[in-house]
Amino acid sequence: MKSIIIASTSSLYGGSFLEYILPTLESHFKNCKSIIFIPYARPGGISHDEYTKKVAQAFASINISVKGIHEFQDAENAIKNAEGVFTGGGNTFLLVTQLYKNNIMQVLAETVKSGTPYLGTSAGSNICGLSMQTTNDMPIIYPPSFQTLGLIPFNLNPHYLDADDQSQHMGETRETRIKEFHAFNSIPVLGLREGSWLEVKGDKITLKGKLKARLFRQNSIPKELETESDLSDLK
Repeated sequence: MKSIIIASTSSLYGGSFLEYILPTLESHFKNCKSIIFIPYARPGGISHDEYTKKVAQAFASINISVKGIHEFQDAENAIKNAEGVFTGGGNTFLLVTQLYKNNIMQVLAETVKSGTPYLGTSAGSNICGLSMQTTNDMPIIYPPSFQTLGLIPFNLNPHYLDADDQSQHMGETRETRIKEFHAFNSIPVLGLREGSWLEVKGDKITLKGKLKARLFRQNSIPKELETESDLSDLK
């Protein structure tokens, strides 16, 4: 049975890394003594080792050890045998490129669908949808495909921001960008605000956290979804 946490962000303003969601993660990974971390989304400024160390420090508080996927000679086999997996944030184009380059996009999808607990934040959440086409990230590298894990039957827009009526900024809003996506695609898109996440248990998908999410469908008015909403039938 699938067991997945899909979070908008890893950190909230004023809080430490993963602090706001650690109680949920302690339950989510309760049967794991260790997890594998995928740091591929970071384009620079922090190495894979440094990023993994940051994650390990957070998970140490719930008595779970962490090892980076880059530390294994056989990444595919490491994913297959993982007790749990966490994919962190950064740039989704880079993350997807690296997952394909290391031949683990498909095996990661199969492993998580088979029941290995998974956590994604930001870019690691973007890849849970059908495609990465609703990411906010710049296309700094060209991935082999926009197709991602397909763990849920719709797309996501983590870090979703509402338009600021007081701002003089005349550029496109997140809502505008998602409507542009829907000019050519019919896949529903869920805008996940900071501090919100999806809990996937088998075929059940539930919105968690303190804030509402914004649901976009092609040729429809966007809809606000209350926390604890059931999204299991969204497709």
